[in-house]
Amino acid sequence: MYVYALNIDEPGWLADMIASTLDLSLEERQALLAMADPSERLRKVSVLLGRELEVLELEESIQSQVRREVDRGQREMFLREQMRVIQHELGEADIFQQELGELRERIEQKEMTAEAKDKALKELGRLLMIPPMAPEVGIIRTYLDWLLDLPWLAQSEDNLDLAHAARVLDAEHYGLPKAKERILEYMAVHQLAGEQMKTPILCFVGPPGTGKTSLGKSIASALGREFVRVSLGGVHDEAEIRGHRRTYIGALPGRIIQTMRRVGTINPVFMLDEIDKLGADFRGDPAAALLEVLDPEQNHAFSDHYLDVSYDLSRVFFITTANYLDPIPPALLDRMEVIEFPGYVEDEKVSIARHFLIPRQLKQHGLEGRGVHFDESALRLICREYTYEAGVRNLEREIAKVCRKLARRVAEGKRVTRRITAAKLPAYLGPPPFLPMLAEETDEVGVATGLAWTEAGGDIMAIEVTLMPGKGALLLTGQLGDVMQESAQAALSYTRSRARQLGIEPDEFDRLDIHVHLPEGAIPKDGPSAGITLATALISALTQRKVRRDVAMTGEITLRGRVLPVGGVREKILTAHRAGVQQVLLPKRNEKDLTEIPKHVLRDLDLKLVTRMDEVLGWALLPPQGGPDSRPAATSAHDEISAGGDHAA
Repeated sequence: MYVYALNIDEPGWLADMIASTLDLSLEERQALLAMADPSERLRKVSVLLGRELEVLELEESIQSQVRREVDRGQREMFLREQMRVIQHELGEADIFQQELGELRERIEQKEMTAEAKDKALKELGRLLMIPPMAPEVGIIRTYLDWLLDLPWLAQSEDNLDLAHAARVLDAEHYGLPKAKERILEYMAVHQLAGEQMKTPILCFVGPPGTGKTSLGKSIASALGREFVRVSLGGVHDEAEIRGHRRTYIGALPGRIIQTMRRVGTINPVFMLDEIDKLGADFRGDPAAALLEVLDPEQNHAFSDHYLDVSYDLSRVFFITTANYLDPIPPALLDRMEVIEFPGYVEDEKVSIARHFLIPRQLKQHGLEGRGVHFDESALRLICREYTYEAGVRNLEREIAKVCRKLARRVAEGKRVTRRITAAKLPAYLGPPPFLPMLAEETDEVGVATGLAWTEAGGDIMAIEVTLMPGKGALLLTGQLGDVMQESAQAALSYTRSRARQLGIEPDEFDRLDIHVHLPEGAIPKDGPSAGITLATALISALTQRKVRRDVAMTGEITLRGRVLPVGGVREKILTAHRAGVQQVLLPKRNEKDLTEIPKHVLRDLDLKLVTRMDEVLGWALLPPQGGPDSRPAATSAHDEISAGGDHAA
């Protein structure tokens, strides 16, 4: 064809011959035939020929690229086949295929739920379809390892011997009757109902050092279960609870699943420590993620983003701890059963030190069997003047400090004092950092003794009121919170409304400035429980009647003079007893709280239950100079608890 075209002399003939060899449409052929001018027809054929040449070049490029890819694939396949043959000749099996076979055996032998096993087999099938050097191989292998290492059905057998559990709890912890009773009740119901019973979600709330975390370990020991602990303090990422999705590089399950993998059983005692310290930011709210974990109606199918299969947490015994309930969201708090851990009183601290702290410190310092003995007076002095806390951590530190001093003397070959008395404590611990809490020494005007609750337990609080010439202003000092300032305003309004009955000239309020001060101004103070104490000190200053030094009081006041109940009654009464107070004025509606007070404390104190401010003034204020005694008479056993304390006990 090429030679034939070279021998054509006519342009029209050449154009027609070349056009006949091209793949043209009918319209393009008709258009060529309609051109009478040979030169024009030849130019048109040249354009069509150029287009055809571009198409042929493109096809050639594609063909060459496909040929290169096929050659590369064939080369890889050829090399892999060579490697396989070489490994076979050397007696080496295909490691990757061997690992896949081992994975299949592990999946078939592992006790898993049906959903988890189906997911594992599906991922294994994906792994078989992927080349060994593909990036996804490591991701799928890690995921399969998590599925196979998690406990799905394995559980430890519970020891439901109630007598054994009671012995373990009593041997490792002093007091805490409510928590121990709740654990024994759970074991009793579990023994009768079996798997039909839903595992409770407990929340231990109390000051630091009261034994919340250590009690969780004792519960696990009593039940014969594994114990694990996860600290939630500072956690502010939801992924810490639910995990990351596998699409992210370096994804991992959340802390719940990680801990379950570590413990190896589906029914451990799982302690979520410091749940009130959870945070929240742009990465989500971990407290919201815990709603599913701590809900008995939902946690049988807990969903972790990484696993993407349901995991049963219903058999886990969850225990959470917190110092305060306020930071916990209401929805999360509603799913937990709150057990309060009140601060230890002095007698309890002495017993804990005698039975637990001292033996442990003597053993840790190599003094066991050397006859070292702490007198009770020394322990009480440490509790009163060397520590200021609700728990026993600092008490143990002070005991450890004494033991270190003794251990050094033993190591140096010096003579060691084996009996530690109160008089010898300053030589080991230095001067006491805290002053003992004592009641007022004399009856004074405008000074009333109140009882306060603090994080470290109860405290004695003196309220001072002084009057100055002025224009009726009320000045409050001592770093008082909003609620306490409102209590002072309510006490002043009550006093002004009852001025004539109290023997106060109403005009005096316009001629005097009233200054209310609570000493220790560096310590923030708040709460309504100082209401009746503020009113008593204020009325004492205005009427010039002295307040009895041996009377302490607590209660909220209303504008009509009613006395409302308050909290922290146990700590407040024990503080009054320790400070040497003889009589305590308590709201009538707090009578139910007296069941928590030790009997010997009730025998030593004269408790008066009051409902109105008039009764408070009758018991707290001395009569005017030369006037009759205004103390009210007890009308029934409900209005006065005598020194015997039989009614409260």
